[in-house]
Amino acid sequence: MIPEPDVVSVRVTTEIDVAEARQEARKLALRHGFGTVRAHGLATAVSELAMNLVLHSARGGLIRLTVQDAPEAAVIELVSEDDGPGIPDLGLAMEDGYSTRGGLGCGLPGTRRLVDAFAITSCVGAGTRIVCLVRRP
Repeated sequence: MIPEPDVVSVRVTTEIDVAEARQEARKLALRHGFGTVRAHGLATAVSELAMNLVLHSARGGLIRLTVQDAPEAAVIELVSEDDGPGIPDLGLAMEDGYSTRGGLGCGLPGTRRLVDAFAITSCVGAGTRIVCLVRRP
């Protein structure tokens, strides 16, 4: 019998929500046997994506974490979704140092480096969806 996935969802509209999403991600990872370094990496990825929801989408968005425990390893799927303005040039947005808000420009590329799998889809005027996977070693 396959266990039901453990799911945590956080609606993100403010910086306080970013902190909550980060804390929930860390707790979830630790609860499923991820080491502290791996749990911190997941929390950092969540923080980056959640902060993008606050900065780039007038109504924020949703962070959803789903854990599927398997005999060989647990996998956490991280999904960030919004219905904001979208990203006109994904290639440029994924380059280190590129920022539309005057930041360091390492949020999306940094997140990609912190996770095992990263996929992004965006449509101008219709929002962005990012899906990441983090495996327990």
